[in-house]
This record gives sequence, C-alpha cells and structure tokens, in this order.
Amino acid sequence: MMRLVRNLFPVVGLIVPLAIIVFLISHFTSPSVQRVATEALIRLVFAVGLYIFVGNSGIVSFGHMAFAAIAAYATAWQTCCQMLKPITMSGLPAILRDNTFPLLPAAFTSIVLAGSVAFVSGLILMRLSGLGASISTLALMFILNVVYSNWDSVTMGTSTIVGLPVYVTIWVALGCATCAIAIAYLYQTSRWGLMLRATREDEVAAAASGVSLYWSRLFAFTLSGFVVGLSGVLFAHFTGTVSIGTFFLNQTFLIVAMLVIGGMQSLAGAVLGVAVISVVIDVFRRAEAGFEIGQLQLALPPGSQELILAVIMLLILMFRKGGIMGGRELSLRWLARPNDVQGRVSVNSGETQENVTEPVDRPSSARA
Repeated sequence: MMRLVRNLFPVVGLIVPLAIIVFLISHFTSPSVQRVATEALIRLVFAVGLYIFVGNSGIVSFGHMAFAAIAAYATAWQTCCQMLKPITMSGLPAILRDNTFPLLPAAFTSIVLAGSVAFVSGLILMRLSGLGASISTLALMFILNVVYSNWDSVTMGTSTIVGLPVYVTIWVALGCATCAIAIAYLYQTSRWGLMLRATREDEVAAAASGVSLYWSRLFAFTLSGFVVGLSGVLFAHFTGTVSIGTFFLNQTFLIVAMLVIGGMQSLAGAVLGVAVISVVIDVFRRAEAGFEIGQLQLALPPGSQELILAVIMLLILMFRKGGIMGGRELSLRWLARPNDVQGRVSVNSGETQENVTEPVDRPSSARA
C-alpha cells in the first residue's frame, strides 16, 4: 500500500492542489480572475504536452504550436457558423462546409488530426538531433503559419474565424489539465519514457544498451502532439475565435519560458512554471492598466511584463539552470523527518559505520 502511495504521490501532489486552487477561485473571486485561471490551465495543458517530448528527450521544440493551431482550426471547421462557412470558407470539403458536428466528436477528431500530423512530421524530424532538431521544429511552425495565412478559401487567411461554441469553463479546463498531467506521468514512468531519458543522458550508452533513439523520440513527439492538440481545442472553445496569429512566436516563447523557469526536466517543474508565470503576467498586466495608492494613480510602462519575464529567465539560467524544481519531482521523502531519510547503520562485524541516504527522486535514466 505504501509503495502505491509513494508511486502516485508525484501526480496526486500536483492534481489535488490544482483542484483546491480552482475551487477557491471559482467560489471566491471575480469572473475576470476565473477567466485568467482558465487561460492558465489551458496553457498548462500545452506546457505538459510540450514537456512530454522536451523534458524527456532534452530537445527543445519550438514547433509544437503548429499542432495546437491544426487542432483549433479543425474544430472550428466542424463546429462554427454553418451559414457563413459556404461564403467565408468555400474551399472546405462539402462534408465540412455544409454540416455542423457535435462538440465531443469534433474535439476528438481534431486532437487525432494534430497527433497524426505530429507522427508524420516526426518521421522526418526525429532523424535529427540536438540543435538541428530544434531548428527543424521551428521551421515546421513557420511552414504551417505561411500556409494557413495564405489559404484564404479554407482558413480565411489572417482573418479571424468567429462563432465557435464557448463551452470551456474553469472546471472543463481543470479536467483536461488533470488528464494531461496523468498522461505525462504515466508516460515518464513507462518503459518508453525511461528509454527516452536514457537517450537524453547518453545517446551512445543508450544505443549500446539496445534503445532505439529514433523510435523512442518519435513516440514521445507523437504523444505530445496529441496533448498539445487538446490545448488548441480548449483555446478555440474558450475564446470562441480562431486566428493564425494567435498560434505563433509569442505564445511559443511564453510556454518555453514557463518550462525553463519551472524546470524543463520534471513534470512538477512544468506545472510550477505555468503557475508562477501566469501569476506574474496577470499582476503586471493589471499594473500596466493602472492602480491607485491613496490619491496617486500609478501605472507601469507598457511592456513591463515582457521585461520582467526576461529578467526572471536570465536569473534562472544564471543561478539555477535546472529551473525552480531543479529536475526533481514531488516526493514523500520531502515530508519525512531528516532522521527518517538519513540514518546511521552500524555494521556488527566491525567498527565501520556508514551513512545511508536515499537518492533524490528524479526522472532520469539512472532509475531505468
């Protein structure tokens, strides 16, 4: 029983506090705060999906926003404005142009499409490694942005698709975030996750042990595409609109910053990074709008939040390269007393004594 509790604590320790925070926000705060929290949970789904690949492989991907865009547009084609589609998106296939589909099947097919594109593109991109793989994922996002920005008869180009059903509440976002965290945790503790982290630590040693670098990365890249696609669907039905400009560099670098600040090599770091940066963004956004201190009306200069984010990232990279969590997951050992974790074992056969310290619980190839 204790072993089961110990194994589930890293994921339960993330989900339960999230649920408590959402409960408090939904009952004791204003609608504007609830909207900010919902947006943060959608970003959390994206960050966790990105972590599945980046955190376990060690390859920074700048192209996952393309999968979110693919899923968002796919659900828009299926659920939006049946009367306007023949006029504004006349290039759609007849089955999409002339029909409106239920929300859940539309969400499911959109996520599957995003994951399928991740698999097909991964067949090529995952043959690269290191900086080459990172740049190639960025190129993938640029290709999709150019295609969707100029495909007027299908995507309305740079115009905004409106009229999508808005059904994503803070509780829907929490449920999806919970599913994303559970998927990421199950993957990182699975055989495939252990093999991928082995390639992250030492490609040569992992290959010598029979680990396939290509297939382990492709599996993670595809799975992360599915989860990121879920975030695209959530965002589309949270705002009720879809525009290609939303799924580009600004959001990409923001999510990467969240991973870097929280800790790119741990699931807890991904969740904590999203929470910290979301709070910072909201605080400084309100400060830029203006606030009162007594008789004084003060406001920060526009762009202050971007400057603060840049400073935070620099400080993290300078003084704590592993992020806030330092690559560690939540562990019951953190709750134990020092005497329970570190003890002194006497050897009956002699005078020698040795300190026994349990290793830090982190997802690395050493556990494999």
